[in-house]
Amino acid sequence: MVISKYMQSQKLAGSKITQSTQIFLDIAQIKNDAVILKDGSLRAVLMVSSINFALKSEDEQNALVSSYVGFLNYLSFPVQIVIQSRKLDIDSYISYLEESERGLTNDLLKRQIVNYKSYIKELVDLGDIMTKRFFIVVPYSPIESKQMGFFGRLASVFSPAKVIQLNQDKFLQYLHELSQRVEHVNMNLGSMGLTSARLDTQGLIELYYNVYNPSTSTVQKLSDMRKLRIEEF
Repeated sequence: MVISKYMQSQKLAGSKITQSTQIFLDIAQIKNDAVILKDGSLRAVLMVSSINFALKSEDEQNALVSSYVGFLNYLSFPVQIVIQSRKLDIDSYISYLEESERGLTNDLLKRQIVNYKSYIKELVDLGDIMTKRFFIVVPYSPIESKQMGFFGRLASVFSPAKVIQLNQDKFLQYLHELSQRVEHVNMNLGSMGLTSARLDTQGLIELYYNVYNPSTSTVQKLSDMRKLRIEEF
């Protein structure tokens, strides 16, 4: 499944689309809960909880730092830590309030919900409240496979995406290697008191859609994958 022309509707673009935006992205495909880049490498993305470090005691802070150092030292592969700041999205909460309002028969309670909705919207707009999300990107490259011979590695450098496309068994093997790395990262994060969850295919598409379209995504929501325009290689 591939991120394609759905990133902007023709109405928002204002002109006819002649080329797919996909050619400008490093992403070749998103499937099996993994991102496949054009260089043939794979990525898994973990959403990670946060800890208020300042509220911890000195001993707790030292323990967290030691755990983090141990986590980095035991890694045999690189990871990327991403912090995403976005304006707080309360659309789902507003929809919940509106649904509750429709089920009420008491006019006083209905007015209270209407006033509460207005207050929440004004608070978020005026206060410019931001929300932060923390991600860890776990990579795997077919070149790292010890079972691949020299010429296989050389071929994967020049045409990595085709290698994965033509050999599904190899792709599943690489996906298994990536999943093992994810489990290793999850285990070490748990030792620091952090919880993490691997983004599935839909979660990855929504994440990159929001990243590449920060303005469009606020007015053009991406909710139903069946309505997306997709292409298969």
